[in-house]
Amino acid sequence: MKKKKYIAIGDVHGCAESLKALIEKLDDFGNRSFVFLGDYIDRGPSSREVVDYLLDFKEEADCIFLRGNHEQMMLDAIDEGDTSLWIMNGGRETIDSYERDGKRFKLSKAHRKFYEQTKFYYETDDYFFVHAGLSPDKTIAESLNDEQEIDKFLWERSHLNSMDKPWEKTVIFGHTPRPEPVQDSKMIGIDTGCVYQRVGYGKLTAVKLPEKEFIQQECIDEKYLN
Repeated sequence: MKKKKYIAIGDVHGCAESLKALIEKLDDFGNRSFVFLGDYIDRGPSSREVVDYLLDFKEEADCIFLRGNHEQMMLDAIDEGDTSLWIMNGGRETIDSYERDGKRFKLSKAHRKFYEQTKFYYETDDYFFVHAGLSPDKTIAESLNDEQEIDKFLWERSHLNSMDKPWEKTVIFGHTPRPEPVQDSKMIGIDTGCVYQRVGYGKLTAVKLPEKEFIQQECIDEKYLN
């Protein structure tokens, strides 16, 4: 029996044109599942357009959408009525993308459903997909049995500085931008800072699995210094 193949895609952050250009470089739609690692919104110019595109794309490809910390901040801001943390972290650009053509910020039912149905993780026999990471001091099974650890899946970074991790399978993550993908025997990180205008950053990255083949697209959206 053939093992299933995947394409994971890192943090988009409102860069709709870059996302479209990256998808155009990919193939094997019918033979792979696409796992998007979260942070579709904030900082970049076109968060609403990113979600519109993903809603259309899932009609032609098998897609799994993970939640990023930026989606969580937006949902918390809407539900709790306090937008300060979200605005501090690039939420203004998302609001602006929804307020075009004289409209006030309001999520459509389809967009609200998209955000609310994003997953905290996606697990296969060989991979554990997550937005940010997970504790390098626990097995994956141990983390999944701890609700506080699951909440950290949106924010974790400590694994990046850990040499030995008791994880049962390879962890695929985004969240922490690096000039190049992060690779070792237990993890692959593919946030290459598409939205950031810094030397070495400004790329949107996908990885084909199990081949571990990386495909990148230079940012072609308006860039922001953040």
